[in-house]
Amino acid sequence: MALLESTMTPLGSPCPDFALPGVDGRTWARADFREPLLLVAVMCNHCPYVQAIDDRLNDLAKAYAGRCAVVGINPNDAVAYPDDDFAAMRTRAALKGYAFPYLRDEDQSVARAFGAVCTPDFFLYDAARSLRYRGRLDDSWKDAAAVKHRDLAQAIEALLEGAEPVGDQRPSMGCSIKWKS
Repeated sequence: MALLESTMTPLGSPCPDFALPGVDGRTWARADFREPLLLVAVMCNHCPYVQAIDDRLNDLAKAYAGRCAVVGINPNDAVAYPDDDFAAMRTRAALKGYAFPYLRDEDQSVARAFGAVCTPDFFLYDAARSLRYRGRLDDSWKDAAAVKHRDLAQAIEALLEGAEPVGDQRPSMGCSIKWKS
């Protein structure tokens, strides 16, 4: 497992367009998300960093339903990492009760368009689908009880209040995306 930090895509970057199959049997496109904010979480099933935060991500999706759409995108090479194949994604989403669409980026073009490098990697866009936050979920990837700063939730709150996210935007960290050869 190679630990990486997100590359911190420039703020103001436009949200890449996408149309990807979801574990719910539907194809989801960027235009389907009409909420004022859109959070794209590049994630997977097997990464221990994702496994440590996926309940918190799901709670965040529930807390901001109707105000901030959340979508999970899995780009990992499913041949080399069968725990990340589409069937395993369906199982994980059902087991965890994801309150957000979980999509498969089979050709990895969408993850590349976002500039994602690790799982999890978070990208928060405003109503104009301009990047306003990229970085970590919170200050304790491993232990939810130790969280003192909920960076991503604070950024969502600020944007919903018409303000800019405050404070340093610190990179997310996690496993490297498993790129195809």
